[in-house]
Amino acid sequence: MDESYRKLIDGNRRYALEKRYDDPEYFKKMSIGQTPEYLWIGCSDSRVPANEITGTQSGEVFVHRNIANLVIQTDFNALSVIAYAVDVLKVKHIIVCGHYGCGGVRAAMTSNTHGFVDNWLSNIKEVYNKHAAELDLIEDFDKRSDRLTELNVIEQVKNLSKSKVIQKAWRDRSLLVHGWVYGLNSGLIKDLNVMHEDKMDIEPVFRYNV
Repeated sequence: MDESYRKLIDGNRRYALEKRYDDPEYFKKMSIGQTPEYLWIGCSDSRVPANEITGTQSGEVFVHRNIANLVIQTDFNALSVIAYAVDVLKVKHIIVCGHYGCGGVRAAMTSNTHGFVDNWLSNIKEVYNKHAAELDLIEDFDKRSDRLTELNVIEQVKNLSKSKVIQKAWRDRSLLVHGWVYGLNSGLIKDLNVMHEDKMDIEPVFRYNV
């Protein structure tokens, strides 16, 4: 029997001991509740852990992850996370963070089939199609996928801003939506400077009277 999973249990014990050693009240304070200022919408890729790459601690970042960090208006999982983060936790910032070398983005650029996930990746194909005039001029596949990664993040920031949850929050308070990309090769985050802070940042047809 493969018991490689045991290292996770052992790692958890070390983690708990270290936290109690540094602060005997740590877990008591954690159990009281959470008040994060940030919602992180990132990729499921195991190499992009939100807390680790941002240098934040437990309780500081509320996290939702899926393949290629998509925000889709019919994805009730993501929409439920967003609604809870905005309406209950009252986060001040929402960050959509993609990463260069994203397998989902690269897969969406080909005509190969990948099973059930093709339904999900079709959303990235739509982003490619929207920007085909620019992307088709980039001959190098890696550079083209990097650019599509950026364009995909920008598109997801727009999708977030089109939701009623976000627009209702904008009616009452400040809420900033950011688009970032993480570099696996450098460990650094690139701010794409596509921050949305009001429904005026999106096209009129998507603005709700809320």
